[in-house]
Amino acid sequence: MEKLNFIEQFRTFRRNCLSQGDSVVPTIVVPAGTCGRASGANELIRVIEQELADKGLTEKIGLRVTGCHGFCEMEPYILIEPEQTFYPKVDPAEIPNIIEAVVRGDVLEDLLLKDSESGRIMQKQDDLPFFNKQVRTILSRNERIDPVSIESYISIGGYSAMVKVFENGDPKWVISEVKASGLRGRGGAGFLTGLKWKMLAEQPNGHGKFLVCNADEGDPGAYMDRSVLEGNPHSIIEGMIIGAYGTGVTEGILYVRNEYPLAIKHFNIALRQAREIGFLGEDILGTGFSFDISLVKGAGAFVCGEETALIRSIEGKMGEPRQRPPFPIQKGIYGKPTAINNVETWANIPVIIEGGAEAFAKIGTKNNHGTKIFSLVGKIKNTGLVEIPMGMTIKEIVYKIGGGPAGKSEIKAVQTGGPSGGCIPANKFDISIDYDSLTEVGSIMGSGGMIVMDKNTCMVDVAKYFMNFLKDESCGKCYTCRKGTQRMYEILDDISKGKGTSAHLRLLDELAHVVKDTTMCGLGQTASNPVLSTLRYFKDEYIEHIEKKRCPAGVCKELISYSINENCVGCRACVKACPEGAISGEKKQRHFIDTGKCIKCGACRNVCKFEAVDV
Repeated sequence: MEKLNFIEQFRTFRRNCLSQGDSVVPTIVVPAGTCGRASGANELIRVIEQELADKGLTEKIGLRVTGCHGFCEMEPYILIEPEQTFYPKVDPAEIPNIIEAVVRGDVLEDLLLKDSESGRIMQKQDDLPFFNKQVRTILSRNERIDPVSIESYISIGGYSAMVKVFENGDPKWVISEVKASGLRGRGGAGFLTGLKWKMLAEQPNGHGKFLVCNADEGDPGAYMDRSVLEGNPHSIIEGMIIGAYGTGVTEGILYVRNEYPLAIKHFNIALRQAREIGFLGEDILGTGFSFDISLVKGAGAFVCGEETALIRSIEGKMGEPRQRPPFPIQKGIYGKPTAINNVETWANIPVIIEGGAEAFAKIGTKNNHGTKIFSLVGKIKNTGLVEIPMGMTIKEIVYKIGGGPAGKSEIKAVQTGGPSGGCIPANKFDISIDYDSLTEVGSIMGSGGMIVMDKNTCMVDVAKYFMNFLKDESCGKCYTCRKGTQRMYEILDDISKGKGTSAHLRLLDELAHVVKDTTMCGLGQTASNPVLSTLRYFKDEYIEHIEKKRCPAGVCKELISYSINENCVGCRACVKACPEGAISGEKKQRHFIDTGKCIKCGACRNVCKFEAVDV
């Protein structure tokens, strides 16, 4: 088939997809990513389908099941199009009333969110501060498509960027556009994507090359890549087709965690659909270009997020990093030139090609272009996925989008970059979110985890938690990483138990720098960040633990005891919550804790509504 015939054929196909769309009728949209399903989205879908069928409304009201929209705190929720009416935390019992309101063209105000300060009712999704402060170029597509329908993706412009590339016919143009966009890899290091592709394109192609999508997202609390894969798998496929055309690659691999069953399911469906329609395989749609993608499941080793360890895992070997050079671009999978980018990076490629490099580069700041997705979790009101332009401050994310602290306790710090990231104190929240600024304050961008901590968080305990994770995930190849992370954990454990000394503190600092300076891969080189950042900004807490044998946040069990103060009203909530029966007292009278029985689990403090439990 001639190129122009193919282009016209695609446009005809897209018009058919648009004609089959549901935009002409009111549509109920249910986000059903992993977070939504865990909160009850499947039950909502079942009830909606049943109600529409029973009332004969299947032709008059549409239903679209999508991936995650981002506002996980409000799951399960539904969106009514075209008005964009947002109903949070929907009870299945309310579905009949909601459907009746859709038929009438009404809105059920009692089910809408209200502003906690002004009491203002917020009907539309864009009325919510969580959404209207973001710039959603990637996540906004999740709510517009059914992730298991290629027609749905094409109807919103999907694969148009691929057609634009084929129509242009110049692989070098693809690389020049990606370079001009200034896109930096969203997996952590922030290497320029266009430069990486240029180096791959220049490698000899005698025995083939590989492109890899790294979906081995192992940071605790991070789920950006999972949600994009679940909600819009075709954007990854389209991005990889464009990248393959620009670099002369014929083989692609998605390396994904086996713990992501829904993402794997949706991606496999998308691969099958893309092959059936002719977007993957030999001589794609008669253009003479061939490319296909296979899927490899990882066993969940954190170190396999590192490029050379990931390559060994794909080859069926133990996931251990290797010395560089040679770099993967020169010698990667089975010795062939290989370029690896993460999920979010690939999802940005169609956006750049379709809208143009110049438009993409206008978002963000100098040397940090475009948007970045973060998983905003921890002690904050609005948890979920947020997509913000590079350059937005931490303060804006935490207080405007996140809504501030979840409880009465003030926010103390934010940890970015996953286990290998650093803890940034509240007095540094005016820094902008970009690769360079985060590095300056002792943290990293990482893949996009952002954990908010309040005054009830012990920073020694935080460092201990992440060091425990890292020592277990170290592959052990480097002695300094294997033993250094273990010894740092042991010192932190001693400090948390009141056994630490000033010598321990000096040794901890020295060990952290040795591990940082002498290990081979990115895991070891950044493993010390939790220790170094907490020593840098929260050294007073370490000193409290060592000199006064006291945990200021009331977290380290060996250094705390619980008591009940005069605020107690005798509601007996703490009595019922205590697993050891350590609390006694008459109803409506002040209660008491038997310290001999108390296991310091904190259950009493968690249930008390009167701030009557002291630590």
